Amino acid sequence: MKLAVVGAGSIGGYLGARLSLAGEDVTFVARGANLETIGRDGFKLIEEDGSEHVAKGVKAASMDACGPQDAVLLAVKAHQVTAIAKDLPRLFGPDTAVVTLQNGIPWWYCYKLGGPLDGRPIHAADPTGEIAANIENERIIGTVVYPASELIAPGVVKIIEGNRFTLGEPDGSKSDRILALSEALTRAGFKAPISVDLRAEIWLKLWGNVVFNPVSALSHATLAGICGFEPTRALAAAMMEEVRAVAEKLGVRIRISINKRIAGAEAVGAHKTSMLQDVEAGRPLELAALVGSVVEMARLTETPTPHVDAIYAVTSLLAKTLSDSKGRLELQMIV
Repeated sequence: MKLAVVGAGSIGGYLGARLSLAGEDVTFVARGANLETIGRDGFKLIEEDGSEHVAKGVKAASMDACGPQDAVLLAVKAHQVTAIAKDLPRLFGPDTAVVTLQNGIPWWYCYKLGGPLDGRPIHAADPTGEIAANIENERIIGTVVYPASELIAPGVVKIIEGNRFTLGEPDGSKSDRILALSEALTRAGFKAPISVDLRAEIWLKLWGNVVFNPVSALSHATLAGICGFEPTRALAAAMMEEVRAVAEKLGVRIRISINKRIAGAEAVGAHKTSMLQDVEAGRPLELAALVGSVVEMARLTETPTPHVDAIYAVTSLLAKTLSDSKGRLELQMIV
C-alpha cells in the first residue's frame, strides 16, 4: 500500500516505521528537524526489549510533494487536525482512505450513527467545521489506539508497550479497503482487528481518559496516586458513572465494572498520563476531544454530568492560564 503518515510523532512513527519495514511504501509528511532527519537517516524503532530497527526505506516529504495515497494515517493530536485540514486534500485520490488515530470522540462520530443525532457535527472535535469541510466522511476509517510509545528524538521512537490498533468503518462494515489495511498492519506485526462497533471501543477507552487525564493534570498525580487516594478514587468512580450514563443514552453498553476499571488503572502504577506530561512540558492540552466532547454529548442526550462538568471547567482554566502565560507546571523535589 502507498501510505502517508501525517504526524511523525510517537504513534505515527511507530506505525510508519513498522509498515515500511514490512515492505509498504511509506512517506512521512514532516517538516523541520523531522523532515531532515527522516529523509537522511530513516526512522529508528527501539523495541520493548531494547532491540533497534531502522526503517531505511521510508521517505519524508512536505504535503505538496507526496501526491495521492492509498491511505493517509492521520497521527496528529485531536487539537492539531484543524490547522492542517485544508492541506490534507493534496494527499487524496478518488479512493484515498483517511485513518483517524486521535483520542476522544472524533468529529465524524455521528456519521452513519443512525437515530436523532445522525450526521450531527461534534463541535468539541471540530470547532470551526474546517475538518469536516476538507475530509469527506466517506474517506474515514476509525481507529482506537492502544499502544504507548515515546518520541525521544526526531526520527526515533521508543515503544513502551502494546501493538493493537482496532479498526472500524463508521457503518460497521468489513469493506475491501479496511480488510486491506488490516492485512497490511498485521504483516507489520500489529494486532489490527476489525470491529463492527468501533464506537463501543471508543467509549471504553475514553471512559478512563476522561477521568485520569484531567485529574492528573490538576493534581500532578500518577495513576497509582489518583486511585490510591480515597477522595480522588471516589471522584473517579462518580465521573465514570456519569460517562457510562452518556454512553448508554447513545446505545453503547460498557460491560466492565467501575471498580475493575479503576483497579486496572491503579495496576499501571506510577504512570503520568499524556495530559500531565503536556502540562509539564507546556504543550497544549488534548482537552476538548477527551473531555469537552463528553460534555457536549451529555448536553445533546440531556444527561447530567456535574462531576465531569466541574473537572472540565477547572482544567480548561488551567489550559488557558498555561497558554496565556506561555508557561508550564512541574513539581520539583525540595532537598
